[in-house]
Amino acid sequence: MTLIDAPSPNFEPRKTPPDMIVLHYTGMPTGEAALARLRDPAAKVSSHYLVEEDGRVFRLVPEERRAWHAGISSWKGEHDINGRSIGVEIVNPGHEFGYRPFPDAQVASVIELLTDIRSRWTVEDGYIVGHSDVAPDRKDDPGELFPWKRLAEAGHGLWAEAAAAPGAPLGEGEEGAGVFALQAGFTRLGYDCAPSGKFDAHTAAVVTAFQRHWRPDKVDGIADGETRARLIALLRAGA
Repeated sequence: MTLIDAPSPNFEPRKTPPDMIVLHYTGMPTGEAALARLRDPAAKVSSHYLVEEDGRVFRLVPEERRAWHAGISSWKGEHDINGRSIGVEIVNPGHEFGYRPFPDAQVASVIELLTDIRSRWTVEDGYIVGHSDVAPDRKDDPGELFPWKRLAEAGHGLWAEAAAAPGAPLGEGEEGAGVFALQAGFTRLGYDCAPSGKFDAHTAAVVTAFQRHWRPDKVDGIADGETRARLIALLRAGA
């Protein structure tokens, strides 16, 4: 991992040590453009690190400082995600500019970076998440092409696979105990998805975010048997 200092002025003091890592994609046409934006005082956005497609890692904000990367967000009942997390931007054009797989060199650097960060801070696997996990109504990144399974196999984050659970798929407009249990499961995992028993647009956004992370082969916002089974498996694994 090649580490390059590229300081950003966009940060402020932390109130508590970081215990969470949020992964993003840059969602801009080039890495150069993303790096420039993250260092632009007028943009008022930043991250602690940016990982280029060739594996170079730029260090923008000291980990001891609060970078501005998550925006309005929530995880496990906490809402100041910037205040408790380390933000890692991963260069990729994103869904708007030609979403593509993440190169091996880039993923290897992300894994090495996570290992390095976790050598200094206590970050549990359930607190290594994507931007879409903490802001499912607003964000899609790092998206369904990001190799979360590979990260988990390297010791970073959660992963679970399971055979499809019985029962009809649940989708927007559905109501009842099954929807309530689904929402309760997502809330327990970490999402802001208070149980109401009504499968509304927000619940569909949460299902979509979950699928991007833990069931990337089919991202449609419908809680089918496989989606529900993977949620249950993650919860049983102690998420």
